[in-house]
Amino acid sequence: MTQAQRLLLYVGTYTRPAPYLKTHSGQGIYLYSFDRATGALTPVSETHGIDSPSYLAISRDQQRLYAVSEVWLWPEGTITAYAIDQQTGALTYINRQSTRGTVTAYASVDQADHFAFAANYWDGETVAVFPLRADGGVLPASDSVRHVGRGPKPAQDKSHGHCIVTDPTNRWVHVVDLGLDQVVTYQLHHQYGRLIPHGTTQLEAGMGARHMVFHPNGQSAYVIGEWNSSITALTFNAETGGLMPLHSVPTLPEGVSAETSYGSDIQIHPSGKFLYGGNRGHDSLVICAVEEGTGRLTVIGHQSTQGNFPRNFVIDPTGMYLLVGNQNSDTIVSFRIDQQTGLLEPTGQVANVPAPVCLKFVTLG
Repeated sequence: MTQAQRLLLYVGTYTRPAPYLKTHSGQGIYLYSFDRATGALTPVSETHGIDSPSYLAISRDQQRLYAVSEVWLWPEGTITAYAIDQQTGALTYINRQSTRGTVTAYASVDQADHFAFAANYWDGETVAVFPLRADGGVLPASDSVRHVGRGPKPAQDKSHGHCIVTDPTNRWVHVVDLGLDQVVTYQLHHQYGRLIPHGTTQLEAGMGARHMVFHPNGQSAYVIGEWNSSITALTFNAETGGLMPLHSVPTLPEGVSAETSYGSDIQIHPSGKFLYGGNRGHDSLVICAVEEGTGRLTVIGHQSTQGNFPRNFVIDPTGMYLLVGNQNSDTIVSFRIDQQTGLLEPTGQVANVPAPVCLKFVTLG
């Protein structure tokens, strides 16, 4: 990344009430410029006219943004496509499509910018696939799948799709299902945009499997548990699409009960040396060292997020900073990452943002 390039941050927010929300004071998608010298955020613009854009996805070429609307009691969620102005970062509406399910919780884009994906948490289809037009617009879903089953907890009475990602080879699509405590793997049919069932990886019962990330080397993956406050490391075979649980580590310090906190987001450092997980309730990030070769995790510390209910966080493309969105205290807090230890140091920079729930960086210039 050169000094002439600009780092911009897009922030999704809650704009509509829901029984599980304490705040919904956002107005849409917020855009900030990021100062790589200080870690400060400066407001640039806002995009209104979208309801509760709770999760954002950026195309690999960084020219499009996709936002899902997570709105309680809507008959179906939506996924909305925007073009990113390559000079200013401003968003221009392209189009939107139904996600075939309700309380849409996650969006992603495949490695080739050919498809967008959405995961639905509540009812309807668990996941859906959307071919992308040449202008970045989303076509109607080319495929969708409804998972069947339940987990041991009362809230796991059915499938709850919470994450959908492709592996680095772009051959496999992995769905993290919180209701089933599973990672369900599909082979992606690139010509027709179909999800071909391939296999299921069962995780610890009752963990509330939530989000997943791959190691940069493509040989390991990690899943954070919302309810048992854990991170499970898995080995990944890119040839077979197979995932195998390796071990789990707690996200909370010893003596802190998982009954009082809920795992949220998970991110890995670009170097692959460090992994971070969010704790809503304890209001902290767990910091893990990643063992080279095996992918095993060692917890090396915890960092207060200096706010309430850290729903989402992001590491900048250079790996120098980590920014946390504190959903219930309306702040984004900036931290410097120690490149040797992975530990976090507050920069002192705090931006006031209403109900921040998803943070995504884009590099322009």
